[in-house]
Amino acid sequence: MAVGRRVGIAVLTLFLASIVIFAVLHAVPGDPAVALAGADASPATLAALRQELGVDRPLLTQYLQWLGGALTGDLGRSYVIGGRIDALVADGLRNTAALGATALAIAVILAALLSFTAVAARPRWVRAVIAAFEVIGIAVPPFVTGVLLVEFFAVVWPVLPAGGTPPRGYADDPSITLQYLLLPAVCLAVPVASTLTRFFAEALRTEWARPYVLTARAAGVPAGRILVRGAARNALPSVVTVFGIQAGQLLGSAVLVEAIFAWPGLGQLLGQGIAARDYPVVQAVLLLAVTVFIVIALLTDPAHRLLDPTRRSA
Repeated sequence: MAVGRRVGIAVLTLFLASIVIFAVLHAVPGDPAVALAGADASPATLAALRQELGVDRPLLTQYLQWLGGALTGDLGRSYVIGGRIDALVADGLRNTAALGATALAIAVILAALLSFTAVAARPRWVRAVIAAFEVIGIAVPPFVTGVLLVEFFAVVWPVLPAGGTPPRGYADDPSITLQYLLLPAVCLAVPVASTLTRFFAEALRTEWARPYVLTARAAGVPAGRILVRGAARNALPSVVTVFGIQAGQLLGSAVLVEAIFAWPGLGQLLGQGIAARDYPVVQAVLLLAVTVFIVIALLTDPAHRLLDPTRRSA
């Protein structure tokens, strides 16, 4: 029953989000026909173009037609960027998914290593360095991190490509693929890793002070085993929600990162659509981004319950 209620709320939220996206974009000043044909186009040309684009119809009719197309996968054509919108979104989604998955993997591994080190390390300077990473990683914008990464590893020390995707696809040569993925993925992963480290390290410190940890240490159980098998397992539920939020917000950060590294993903497609006033493309990308965020949020609570034994019966 609870699952059905959450799914219903998610569907309702997505429906309301579609209304907001459609209304906000159509409230932006300007005429798509003029942006496409130019200000010098004749009235007859503009009228024919408005009819072809469908912007001469009532807003409710336009919304219902767009919503029906989104539900059936028929998003129409992009008359500015060019091509079918569903194909553009599919290509962008594939590239963004590859970049996002790599960034999340880097962020999780880095956050786990830093969190364990922050709790287990005795030297005070080690904990100070990790604390500084937490602050700097969150405070520095991704576009600054991206520019610095390109400057150091593609210009000053040219060991990695400055941008683009693997020329022969992701599966052709893993070593080449990794070279193209590394810089943009690290740029995306730094703020996520900083946030996860802050929450995971604090949760580990809380668990490290629990009586079961003190008892295990007094019994001679190795500290590493206690930290990984005991404290980390009990600290994970409090980090799952933060991870879900960070994963859902990844597309927002990808807009800047993909622009810096010339990565042809959804973020770059969204930027192109906004610059060209290509409303159908922008609507499709925004709706997909909201859908991804809602799905991740929908999966976060079951994951939390699965990891936290005290909530399984709730």
